[in-house]
Amino acid sequence: MKLFQIGLRNRFALALRSRRATAHLRIGFTSAVLCALAACGSLNLVNAPAEVHSSRVDHLVIHFTGENFAESLRLLTQRTEPPVSVHYLVPEDGDPTYPRRRLRIHRLVDEKRRAWHAGDSYWHGEVSLNARSIGIEIVNRARCVDIDPHLDTKTPESQRCVFPEYDPEQLDLVIKLARDILDRYPGMDPVDVVGHADIAPDRRVDPGPKFPWRQLYEHGIGAWYDDDTVAEYLEEFEARPPELTLLQRALNAYGYRIEHSGENDPQTRFVLRAFQSHYRPSDWSGKPDVETAAILFALIEKYRPEALPDLRSVGSRRHLNANANVQ
Repeated sequence: MKLFQIGLRNRFALALRSRRATAHLRIGFTSAVLCALAACGSLNLVNAPAEVHSSRVDHLVIHFTGENFAESLRLLTQRTEPPVSVHYLVPEDGDPTYPRRRLRIHRLVDEKRRAWHAGDSYWHGEVSLNARSIGIEIVNRARCVDIDPHLDTKTPESQRCVFPEYDPEQLDLVIKLARDILDRYPGMDPVDVVGHADIAPDRRVDPGPKFPWRQLYEHGIGAWYDDDTVAEYLEEFEARPPELTLLQRALNAYGYRIEHSGENDPQTRFVLRAFQSHYRPSDWSGKPDVETAAILFALIEKYRPEALPDLRSVGSRRHLNANANVQ
């Protein structure tokens, strides 16, 4: 009987040790898995900062939504076809669909993440600007519609556009937001603060001619020309208007996607409409004229001076050739 009891105790002790060993194995395995998932154990890294680097964000793109606040928020936060999103949405005062008493900026996408707001886009040699830009959508029910949707070739003249005024309180928020963004990305060039129309002129018109780009410039946001420089170019071009090819080259040098066709074709008129809407909103017809050329060259002299000698050279050669042909 005593031997039986001793054997029973031994088997019980053995079973207990076995269970404890199994439990320890399970705990150890679980800990190993958790460590692997959590990168347990810090890497012994050496920080050696490189001198050559830049921010991934170097463009700021301004849009209008074309819808009221509720519909804008729905389109920009839910899955749609095509998919669309943006980093910030700025509401409009007096919008009955806006639920708050005071206007507040809505952040929809973290700036570290890519938002889908620019689409097929181009600016100064860069394409697909979603990957390198921050987008701001402003609630404003502006829109352009095709007068005849069955036309094979779209032109600015075939569209009817309506551009409501922007709300002053809303614009104050836009300015504060843009300034905050630029403070965090100090390397962003003024000419890279653009409208959606600038980077996609054949399909977009926002933020439109009612958007006060000069007011933003006065708050340190974006690019604008110097009046005295425009006056100098205006005097020059009134005496000798630049050829259309030179105007196309200059638009391309400033940033726009445009072929140097030498013709007043639809792509040229769309680009001119976008440029005029941004920098000469009193007349955004898309027609080439000497005032548009003067503003464009004044901007290039101020912000893209490296392009000016080549443009001057092309203009001079064409002028000499024209004189030779006349003689």
